[in-house]
Formats: sequence, structure tokens, C-alpha cells
Amino acid sequence: MTTKEYKQLGEVMVEEHLENGLGVFVFPKQEYGKCFAFFATCYGGMDTRFRWNNAWQDTPMGVAHFLEHKMFDTKDGNALQILTANGASPNAFTGSAITGYYFEGTESFEENLRTLLSFVSEGYFTQESVDKEQGIIGQEIQMIEDNPNWQAYMKLMEALYGNHPIRNSVAGTRESIAQITAETLYNCHSAFYNPGNMVLCVAGDVAPDRVCEIAREILPQGGQSEIPRDYGIAEREAVHQSEQEYTMEVATPLFQLGVKLTPAKDGQDRLRQKLLGELLCEAWVGTSSPLYARLYAQGLINSSFGYGYEDEAGIAFLIAGGESRDPAAVRAALLEEAARISREGLDEGLFRRLLKAAYGNQVRAMNSFEHLCVEQAKGYFAGQEIWTFPEMYAGIQKEDVEAAIGEWILSERVALSVIRPKEVAR
Repeated sequence: MTTKEYKQLGEVMVEEHLENGLGVFVFPKQEYGKCFAFFATCYGGMDTRFRWNNAWQDTPMGVAHFLEHKMFDTKDGNALQILTANGASPNAFTGSAITGYYFEGTESFEENLRTLLSFVSEGYFTQESVDKEQGIIGQEIQMIEDNPNWQAYMKLMEALYGNHPIRNSVAGTRESIAQITAETLYNCHSAFYNPGNMVLCVAGDVAPDRVCEIAREILPQGGQSEIPRDYGIAEREAVHQSEQEYTMEVATPLFQLGVKLTPAKDGQDRLRQKLLGELLCEAWVGTSSPLYARLYAQGLINSSFGYGYEDEAGIAFLIAGGESRDPAAVRAALLEEAARISREGLDEGLFRRLLKAAYGNQVRAMNSFEHLCVEQAKGYFAGQEIWTFPEMYAGIQKEDVEAAIGEWILSERVALSVIRPKEVAR
């Protein structure tokens, strides 16, 4: 068991790697009365093709999300109800590359941790319950597909990428989930819900050694960390399509603009690119940037405008979007501003303010137990020491942001997704 102290952040983390391959990370918080536990697998919506039992397995879209729904079922009832009855607030989520189960509470921590580890690691599926869940998730998919913001995002993924499964909905489609059987769930659970492919993160007034003892007591003794994934043919640098359009019942056009980046390798390089990308977004289109003020004054964007940096295994991109009466004009302005910054450089004072604000936001986010645990889990799966971000920020200079803007934001790397009102479709 190793204790790491991050003095600049005032944070302590205890780390242990169990014999079965499980990574355990505990943030002791004796001054708080609550606890948060997060148990996650490195498995998400992208992982539809993988190698297991010496053969490549092809599974329908949506299995990871379907599994998340069914994992709360046990032979003795429903784990969600058991945790709630025992004073915990449980929940779960599925992303493109991770599925996580968690609870927060102020009492009965050890009992609730046993429940969490037990139901996630065991799995109980019947074909009857799978058939029933297909109807429930089918309705959820319909609701998602009726959401214009979701459609704008998915159309952007289709424009940016020609092969990578980030193009696919995490929930799948009604057609894909109809192919899921109890056997499908058991096979995927066996592959990905093994301790070697999982992580347990806990924050609160807990004893790290007790967390490890309970994990050893409940979880299987063996685990496998290496599960090869196939994310399709390598992507080219340019976008797959420059534009995607779709019509829906919206009052004002919605758009999402993406910039396709070359992803960094897992580890600290990927963490640095993430921090650099987030800082770049603030300098380029952030609420404190000159461009944001100009577009807002011209009525080309409004308060719905948002932006950020996203990455997963094999992909990375910048994204910006919201409502606009003229998405093409916004795209042109974004490209022009990138060219101007590359040519003229950033204002030194603005860069320093943005760097200070980005650092402060990272530090404030650490006040959340959920943030600590979820980000630690994601960082662990990506091979990152994420709490070294102070040193990372110290190494990012104004010239690095300027160079990245010039290298990344090129017309051939930019795609635009637009949702237009049906009555003005063109």
C-alpha cells in the first residue's frame, strides 16, 4: 500500500494493487461524515469488437449500456433497492470507454461496499428479463433520438470519423439491442467485469486497509488486464465529411463544430494534450475570448454556446456549438480567429488569466468526492497520474497554445453538424 501526498493540492491518496489485478485508490477524508465509492470497468460503448478466449468477439452496439441496466438485478432482488434501503444513494453510468457504479452515504459504508462489489462482480441475467429490458431501453433510445442536441453530436461524430466506433451511440439502436441475449451479457461480463480490468476508488472517512480487505473478500481471485480492442481502420487526419445536416422540430438551427486531432498516446502525453486542448478552447472560443464577445454581439451565438476538448482511446477532438441563425458564418469566424491567433499570437495578459482560471477550476473540482473518484478511475485506465496537473500547467507556455492552434485548427480537420428547423430545410 502506497501513500501519495500532493502538497500543492493538499490531497492524499492511498494506492494498492490487489493480487487479482484490481487497482484500489482511497482518498481519506476523516473530517467528513460522508463516503463515496466508485467501482468501474474499462468497458464502454466503443468496445463492440474485442479478443477474448483466443478469438475475436463481435457484439451488437449497446451491450455495455444494456449490461449497466441489468447489473442491478440479483437472485435476491434489486441491488438498487437494497442500497437505498441501507441509507445509500446509488447510481451508474455508461460512457464510450467506461462503465461505473457508485453510491454515496453517511452510514453503513462497509455493508454498502460489499453490496456494490457483489452485484457488479457477479451478474444475474435471464432471457425473460433481457426481453423485458429491450422494451424499456428501446423507449429510452427513442427519447434520445428525439433530442436535437444528441442528434447534432452524433451527426458530428459521423462527420469527423469514418471508422472509429465513437460514431456509434452508447445506447445502441432498437435494432442492435434486439440482438442482445442473456448469453451476450454473460460473455461480455466475463470478459470486462473481471478485477484486472476494473478499478475501485473511494473517498471519505474510511480506512484504506479495510477497503482492500473487503475487496479481497468479495471479488474473484483472478483477473485479466489485457483485453485487445479493435476500433477499426486507422483514421486519416482529415475529417470523414465536412458537413452533416438533419431536420427536426427546432425553432432555431443547432450546430456542433468539431476539430479532429491526432490523439496522444496513453499516459502523461495524453494528459498534457487534454490540458492544452482545454486551455486552447478558452483562448480560442471561451467566454473570455475576443471572438466570443464578437459573435455574441453579432447575434450569431447565445447563452447556449458551449465548447470543450474530448478524447477516448484512438480519438481526440475539439468541440463547440449551440444555437445559431447562421452556423456557416460561425464556422468561418472560428477558422478566421484561429488563423489570426496563429499569425499574431495571444495576448500575454489574457493567456495568464486563462491559465490561472483553468488551474483554479481543476482545484475547485477536487472538492467533489465524485470528481475525485471518477477522474482517478478514468486516469488509471488511461495510464495517467492525473493529480500532477499543477506541474503540467507549469510546463504549458503561451507559445504552446499558439502552436497547437496553428497545427490543429485547419479547414480539412473541421466538420460541422447542423440541425435545421423542418420548415426552413434546405
